[in-house]
Amino acid sequence: MSADGRMDLAVDAFVTHRNLLFTVAYEMLGSTVDAEDVLQETWLRWADADLTAVRDPRAYLVRITTRQSLNRLRTVGRRRESYVGPWLPEPLLTTPDVADDVELAESISTAMLLVLETLAPTERAVFVLREVFDLAYDEIADAVDKSPAAVRQIAHRARAHVAARRPRSRVAPADARRALDAFQRAVRTGDVQGLLDILAPDVVFLGDGGGIKQAVLRPVSGADKVARLLASREARTAAMAMRLAEVNGHPALVLVFDGEIDTVVTLRVDDGLVTALYAVRNPEKLSRLRSVTALRRTGP
Repeated sequence: MSADGRMDLAVDAFVTHRNLLFTVAYEMLGSTVDAEDVLQETWLRWADADLTAVRDPRAYLVRITTRQSLNRLRTVGRRRESYVGPWLPEPLLTTPDVADDVELAESISTAMLLVLETLAPTERAVFVLREVFDLAYDEIADAVDKSPAAVRQIAHRARAHVAARRPRSRVAPADARRALDAFQRAVRTGDVQGLLDILAPDVVFLGDGGGIKQAVLRPVSGADKVARLLASREARTAAMAMRLAEVNGHPALVLVFDGEIDTVVTLRVDDGLVTALYAVRNPEKLSRLRSVTALRRTGP
């Protein structure tokens, strides 16, 4: 095979699986910047591979992506320890078909990505590859350099860890949108009682300004405190345009000021009440919202 023909095959395979690979990296890292860096590193290794020895390009590419994501995860873990205020995953503007894939939508929700942050790197990789992408244990073993038996144990441990922390039930999009509509009305008018009606008693508010934009530096807990915090910002939010959008596969509120996205608010809803509010203001995390991101859980 000529060098040009080999390169064409490499490009075709990478492009075919790119959305899947990006989704794997994003689920591992919660950051589009880091996920894109991982994809670049994956391409360099794929372009240098002996394609005649590769029986399954998809499996090979997922393996490279997983290993590069693990390397990056260990690096960003140290970086996040010095992050100013709470760290939240980078929001993505997603297509309607993501919401239709319940497993994918749940796995990329802000709430679930924060749960995944509590796993050790290898546990996170095993959980993501098994529970989200349904890879076989032997495939995962190749990706994380463990035996299949060890991967089964890790998967069991990670599954139990996540089950104890994930949202209690799956929320229908219509219910999530109703909660978001009520939240939007209450914030727009400074209606404390309206907020109290939709907030769970133990609700938690997290804000991510990254030390660039003003945001709460610690979690705010309790319905009364969260309601009063949000109501106190009525004057600032009144100057902003608010629009609903599909973010990470779920309804979200996007606040726009002077034509620029200022804040993205996502919710965690349990048993009809808002149990967590996540507000991303760090401008470095909002650039991806200018366009829709294509995510994929399966092959083409």
